[in-house]
Amino acid sequence: MTSRLPATLSLGPVSLTVTDLDRSVAWYQAALGLRVHRHEADHAALGDGSTDVLHLHEDAQAAQPRRHSGLYHYALLYPEREELARAALRLAATRTPIQGASDHGTHEAIYLPDPDGNGIELAADRPREQWPTPEEEFSGGGPRPLDFDALLATVQGEPPPEQVRPGLRMGHVHLHVADVNEGLAFYRDVLGFDVWALLPSAAFVAAGGYHHHLGFNTWRGEGIPPWPVAGVVGMRHWTILLQRPDEVDAVRERLRAAGIDGAPVTGGFAVTDPFGMTVHVVVAP
Repeated sequence: MTSRLPATLSLGPVSLTVTDLDRSVAWYQAALGLRVHRHEADHAALGDGSTDVLHLHEDAQAAQPRRHSGLYHYALLYPEREELARAALRLAATRTPIQGASDHGTHEAIYLPDPDGNGIELAADRPREQWPTPEEEFSGGGPRPLDFDALLATVQGEPPPEQVRPGLRMGHVHLHVADVNEGLAFYRDVLGFDVWALLPSAAFVAAGGYHHHLGFNTWRGEGIPPWPVAGVVGMRHWTILLQRPDEVDAVRERLRAAGIDGAPVTGGFAVTDPFGMTVHVVVAP
C-alpha cells in the first residue's frame, strides 16, 4: 500500500458559508461569470456548466472570521492563460475591486474577496517545463507583479464574456493554521502529500509534482485557535478527488493507523485536520 497520494489527484468543490445566498450567487455570476448548477433556498452550486467548483450555504447570522485558523483563499484554475485574461476583462467591465495580482512563475494570479470577504485567487498555470524550482520561485523577495498588459494582449479586441467557458476547476486551497510543522505532520506524513516548498511560516504541498494543491501558513500568528466551523463566514470543507475506491481506502487506512477518525460521506469520507478544518476524500464522479 503506497503512503503517498496518487499523481492523478485533483480537487473538487470548496464549500463556503455566506450570509446572503442570493447576493453571493448574483456576485459570482456577474463578477466571475460562474454558471449556476443548482440554486435552492439555502444553498447553491456553481461552476463551469458541468463541474461544480463552489457550494454556497447561507447562514444569515454568520459572523466574520477572527484571528483563528481558517480559509486564506481558494484558487479557481482556468484551463489556459487566455481564460484568465477574459476573467480580468470581466472584472474590469463589472468594476469589481481586486486586492492584488502576481506572477509566481508557476502560475499567474489575481486576488479578490467575495461579498463576505472569502479570499479568492483566479489562476492560470504556465506549462510545467517553464516552472521555476521552488528555490527560484521563493527567492528574490516574493512573486513578481502580474503583467496585465501582456496578459490582456492574449485576448486583444475581445469583449468581456458574460460566462466562464468550460474547463474551470478548483486549483488549490490555502489555509491559515496554528503551526506549520503540525500541518506537515497531518497533510504530508498521514494524508500523503509531497512538499513542493517549505518556508519558515508556510508550506506548499501537492501530489504528482504539482506546485501546490494545498498551502498553509501561520501569517495570522502561531498558536491561533482552531476554526470554529459553525456560525462563521468561511470554509465548511474542501474536497480531494481520487480516481479509484482503493485509493480512497488507502488514505483511510493511513488515518486509522495514525489514530484519526473519519466520517462517511458519499464516495468516501470526511476528516478534520488539527486546526478544525474538514477535507472530504472521495472518488471523483
